[in-house]
Amino acid sequence: MKGWLAILCSSLLLPLSGCLSGPNYKRPVASAPATFRGQAEVEAASFADQAWWSVYSDPLLDALIKEALKNNDDLKTAIARVEEAHAYVGVARAGFFPTVGFDAGAQRDKGVYKANPDLDLPTAGAKTQNLFLGGLSTAWELDLWGRIRRQNEAATAAYLGTEEARRGVTLSLVSSVATAYLELVELDRRLGVTKSSRDAFQATHKLFTERYGAGIVSKLPVTRSEGNLAAAEGSIADVERQITQKEDQICVLVGRNPGPVLRSPPDVAMNPPPAIPAGIPSQLLERRPDIRQAEQSLKNASANVGVASANFFPRIGLTALFGKVSPQLSSLTGGSSSIMALASSISGPIFTGGQLTNELRAARDVFEQSKFQYAAGALRAFQEVSDALVASQKLTITEEQQKREVAALTESVTIANKRYLGGLASYYEVLEAQQLLYPAELELSQISRDRRLAVVQLYKALGGGWNLSDAQWTDGK
Repeated sequence: MKGWLAILCSSLLLPLSGCLSGPNYKRPVASAPATFRGQAEVEAASFADQAWWSVYSDPLLDALIKEALKNNDDLKTAIARVEEAHAYVGVARAGFFPTVGFDAGAQRDKGVYKANPDLDLPTAGAKTQNLFLGGLSTAWELDLWGRIRRQNEAATAAYLGTEEARRGVTLSLVSSVATAYLELVELDRRLGVTKSSRDAFQATHKLFTERYGAGIVSKLPVTRSEGNLAAAEGSIADVERQITQKEDQICVLVGRNPGPVLRSPPDVAMNPPPAIPAGIPSQLLERRPDIRQAEQSLKNASANVGVASANFFPRIGLTALFGKVSPQLSSLTGGSSSIMALASSISGPIFTGGQLTNELRAARDVFEQSKFQYAAGALRAFQEVSDALVASQKLTITEEQQKREVAALTESVTIANKRYLGGLASYYEVLEAQQLLYPAELELSQISRDRRLAVVQLYKALGGGWNLSDAQWTDGK
């Protein structure tokens, strides 16, 4: 009778289970600029809406990205973390349900028993008796203060945070492969320029040597040209070293052992799309994986404040036991030797030495840290978009001017050679023209690389491919 009374009292308390301890999550207000710096006007469309295979128009680069998305170990690790976090969501959700277990035992003792028709125990003197017990037990905690629900919220937020982290790793992987590929192509271009300078210095050195042998010039132009030739030869070896290291880096990104990497010639490398709209700044917070991950961390911290608050309140639980007891093991499956127990319990803290108070303070402090990290992440996101946007615009202008410089210096080398062969100029004029041309060509190669890399960085900064499904990310279609 008392057990049923406890159940009745507990059922009357169930309407109170809608109470939740701690704050309900609200997204903090992030001050988004009206436009990105370097953006002439706000466009509804965004560069981030495009799929990566439409941004990186090189089929060999696309193939490397697909390979990386299937084989990269860092991405596989991120996927495994998502699965782990999803499993912990199941662990937290289990608190909503009662636990059911079984109890079994055997006892052998010696004593005097009185007749008991319910247990079929005979009246006897002092003798050895057996007693067997078997049954099912269940326990359930009533979540009156929302502790379990807050735990579930925290676990869900942690899971969604790892999912956003995985998408961030995916976007970073695509960007890293594209960056390394474009750097490799630029190294090929640099190697070509260095070999051209080597060939030019070699031809000049040969000419000066022949003219010195004929007694036309002194040995000074011979030694000067030999020094330039040696420097060019050394530069070739250094660039080849860098090419090997860049190929190895790409192989690791795509999950291969170090080796050669197939790529397009430098003159057909990726060019930026004709239009690069940045989109609406406020939408950036909805698209970038790192910002979305920071928000899930904030939700997790908010829910943990609720868990810490609920720990101050008592916990109410229900337990039940159903089974049978008999002096014979075979009688557990039959007869009327049944037992049943119903109970309710309540437990709560009275004095914990400040443990619960400090746990609550710590949870609130973590929540405040998460708010600051979210705000800082938003500011960094706006900065990265603005930097990449301005870099893409200004480097385009810089590249055009550098092309003019290279064209002018190329013509000056041709003129200097003609003047020298015609006896109208000294060797200094030829060497000076060559020494100005080749650094300018290398500078043009670097600027062209940086202009293309700015497109990669802008795509990453905008959270590119945010609207792609997992299958689209991997398959590239």
